[in-house]
Amino acid sequence: MTKRNNIKGSLILGLAALIWGLAFVAQDAVADKMPPMAVNGIRSTAAFFLLALFFKIKYKGEKIFKADKKSIKETLLPGVLCGALLAVSTNLQQAGITLYPNGVAVSARAGFLTALYVIIVPLLSVFLKKKIKAVVWVAVIVAIIGVYLLCFSGGFGGVYVGDLLLIFCAVCFSLHIMTVDRFCEEIGGIRLSTIQFLFCGVFSLICSFIFEHKSYASADFVGAIPYLAFLIVFSSTIAYTLQIVGQKFAEPYIASLTMSLESVFAALGGWLILNNSMSKREIIGCVLVFAAIILAQIDDRKQIADDR
Repeated sequence: MTKRNNIKGSLILGLAALIWGLAFVAQDAVADKMPPMAVNGIRSTAAFFLLALFFKIKYKGEKIFKADKKSIKETLLPGVLCGALLAVSTNLQQAGITLYPNGVAVSARAGFLTALYVIIVPLLSVFLKKKIKAVVWVAVIVAIIGVYLLCFSGGFGGVYVGDLLLIFCAVCFSLHIMTVDRFCEEIGGIRLSTIQFLFCGVFSLICSFIFEHKSYASADFVGAIPYLAFLIVFSSTIAYTLQIVGQKFAEPYIASLTMSLESVFAALGGWLILNNSMSKREIIGCVLVFAAIILAQIDDRKQIADDR
């Protein structure tokens, strides 16, 4: 079993969070051009083919699904579970982003609500009888305050349908994080990522054909290409693979804290790319979230120093 190294895992997951944060800008832009399940169906299916090609090159032609029934069963079930959870999570997220009215700071708001898994994962860990250090709970509280200051500088104002979908999205992402933690070690990060995108793409496309086919005529598929390209290559293929690889080293609650940095990067992306201004309160929120990530790993830094 791979030895846990929360610092190494957090560096990998931090890069994934950066990509996901910037992806909120692309998701907001593509929401006006394509229905949500079509977006996720296309990006996940394309990510599967890219990862399958990478897997074949890296492992010199080794098959993703091995021929014997035992191997297929051991990889198929986890892949289906992760793929189904990813499909529900990403489709709820994209649908929520699509349903926000004009004038709402979509990237920042969606980033905050998605990052609620930062508290949900430790709670799930408690139900699984995993001991959570006190410093982690303090870090969770600091992170929640930080993302609130960052994304709701003027208060909640009102609850939108998109908010509710994104809260459910956070719950599903929490379950996805826990499921990945359960299976990534025994299956392998790249293999699990490849399989989950196969099923995420299939589930999303089937649902899109059933529920969204009437909106295809008015969709701007050509105009969506640049945003889809970013989501396919960076957000799906690279970032979700980084998540799975990073979680081989980091505990689930440390992983969720680190990945909550996507809310910071979402706000920064809106500021840099969409020229959204950031108040002092929002900047303080960024600092608090970053501080929470460091705080959660104090014991791990001490442990590494002791090991030396």
